[in-house]
Formats: sequence, C-alpha cells, structure tokens
Amino acid sequence: MIKGKTLGSMLIIAGTTIGAGMLALPIASAGLGFSTATVLLFSAWALMTYTALLMLEVHQYAHVEATLNTLAKSLLGKKGQVIANFSMIFLFYALCAAYIAGGGSQLQTKLIEWTSLELPIQSGSVLFAIVFGTIITLGTGTVDKINRVLFSIKVIVLASVFYMLTPYVQGQHLLEMPIEQGLILSAIPVVFTSFGFHGSIPSIVKYVGIDIKSLRRIMIMGAALPLVIYLFWQVVSQGIMSQSNLLQSEGLSGFIASVASMLQNPKISNAITIFADLALATSFLGVSLGLFDFFSDTLKKGNTKQDRFITALVTFVPPLGFALFYPQGFIMALGYAAIALVILAVFLPIAMVFKQRKEREITQTDYRVKGGNSALIVAALSGVLIISAQFLQMFGVIPSIG
Repeated sequence: MIKGKTLGSMLIIAGTTIGAGMLALPIASAGLGFSTATVLLFSAWALMTYTALLMLEVHQYAHVEATLNTLAKSLLGKKGQVIANFSMIFLFYALCAAYIAGGGSQLQTKLIEWTSLELPIQSGSVLFAIVFGTIITLGTGTVDKINRVLFSIKVIVLASVFYMLTPYVQGQHLLEMPIEQGLILSAIPVVFTSFGFHGSIPSIVKYVGIDIKSLRRIMIMGAALPLVIYLFWQVVSQGIMSQSNLLQSEGLSGFIASVASMLQNPKISNAITIFADLALATSFLGVSLGLFDFFSDTLKKGNTKQDRFITALVTFVPPLGFALFYPQGFIMALGYAAIALVILAVFLPIAMVFKQRKEREITQTDYRVKGGNSALIVAALSGVLIISAQFLQMFGVIPSIG
C-alpha cells in the first residue's frame, strides 16, 4: 500500500510540475542556446528539490495533516502565517485561474466541434471547473487514481511528440551560444516556476504519512522526472530551429505554428495540442488539491460532505470568476506569480528550518537536510536573484519573454 502511495505521490508531483508551462520553456529559453538553458534547468531543479527537502525537515515534527498555514504559524508566528497565507492564496488562485481559463478555452472549442452549437464563451471554463473541482472534492485518493491515468497518457503523447520531432534535430542548433546576455536573466523566473510543486507537499505528507524515507524519495524522484523530460524537450525544441527563429515565435501558439509550418506535419501540432490539454488537467489537479487542503485547514473544515462542499466553493469560485470576467487583468498578475512562488517555495522553507534548528537539538533519529547554514544562504540568494530578474523584466530593464 505504501509503495502504491509512493508511486502515486511521485506522479502527482511530476504531474503538477509538468504542466502547460513546459510548452513555454522553448520560448523562455529562446536566444540562450541549449547549453545555457540546460544549466538553468539543473540549477532550478537543484534549488526546488533542496527546498522541498527542507519542507520535509519541518514536517517531521508536525501533525500529519499540518499545512503551510499551521507550520508557518507555529514556527514564524502570526506575521509568518499571514505571509504564508497571502503567498499561497495569490499564487494558487492565479495558477487555478490560468488553468481554468486555458482548459476552458480548449474544452469550449471541442464542445462546439462535438455539438455544432454556438455555446456561451464561459461554458467551457464552467464545465472544466465543475468536472475537475468535483474530482478534487472527492479526495486525494481519487486525484491519485485519475492523475495516474492522465499522466500515463500524457507521457505517451509526449513520447510520440519526441519521436516525431527527433529526426528533425540538427546538431549545429544545439551548439549555438546566447544571442543576448539579458535573455539569461529574463528566462530565470519562467524556468524556476516550471519546477513549482511545493504547494502540494502538505497533501502528499497527509496522504503518505510521516515516513521521511519514503517522502524524501518522493520529492527527489518526483522532481527528477520533470527535469529529464524538460531536457529532452529542450533538445527537440531547440534542435529543430535556430535561436533567431525561436525568438521570432510569438508565444506558445506562434511556436506550434512555426513547428508545423517548418516541418509540414499537422500530426505534430495536433499531438502538442493534446499534450497541452493533458498538461493543463494534471497541473490543475495538483495545484487545486494543494489549495483545497490549505483552505480545509485554514477554515477548520472536516471531511463531511457539507464541509468539503464549502471548501470546494472557496477553492474554485474565485479563480473561476476571475478567469471569466478579468482575463486581461489576470494575465498581468501572472508576472507576479514567480515572486509569490519564491516566497512560498524558497523563503518560507528556509525561514522555518532556520528557526526550527535554533530551537531543537538534533537527535540520531531526526532528519536534517545537508549543507547547513551555507546552503540556506545560497538558496536565499537564489530567491533574491529570481525576484530581481522578474522586476527587471517588468520594468523593461531586460528583455521580456515571449
């Protein structure tokens, strides 16, 4: 049973991480060159895996159902709790709204094709939120089972994309150097965000239990799988066209159109579109599961049908409303998502571990992440770099992405 939960939890983390944002990686890394993009990927993976292990160090002394809300309050006090809650709510609401809007748009198109009816533009988003919101409300076990199926299909589709694109990869494209140095800073927040799964850690701990050995394996392997897939994706996406051509692709749709036009193969664009649908679904499941459990803990709601329904309303209605009525405002807010993720996944784990280590004497049975204070300082400085890069891009000091 534990082994099954371990595998399922790895896939939840991988499914949360390998979302539609993966398709933005070629655009974000356009102009960098493959070698530079690879260094950024490894750096982001190392940072996020390290801070995920820090979260396990904190969780080992807490109740199995503790969320970031309760952990921050117990270690950092009321101010730490407020910061944790704000960053969690802002980030997860933004991501949920993005997935509802994106998934709803894809579903809307399919509904029109299937029914030949002129449906309201909001129908796709509403249906997407209802279907996947119901799955989340049924619990982590249900999410695990459905996510395994979707993730498996997603891997098969992605493998087919790799298979179709690989023959077109040209070695000279992978040897190209960065076109503009400022692009390296611009890419950092996007690459960093592509490894964001920390909001789901409390749900995984609650599902598996306080088994540090299993949880450590889940965090490392769950984050390593996206890294491997991202590297393959960078090889095929950057290998089929030059850095200058990548820079000329305007966003995801432009990238898909460029690939389809260059290779004259509509099957590839169809496969990428299907992958995007599955990526949206698995990412939404992982992110909204973490937000659901967070609100369940914050609002002190139990597992009764009534309590879970109330928690579901708080979890899904605001992002659904935002996605329906303020799409442009949300797109602007997405620029701040990386900042919220740095607070949630870097600064808070570092602060909590630092406080906990000062207050507790370590025993032979306790788990402590290696690296000491030096590693904590390096991780904190990395977080400052990510936030700085995002602000510099927003103020036009460095080139913008896409």
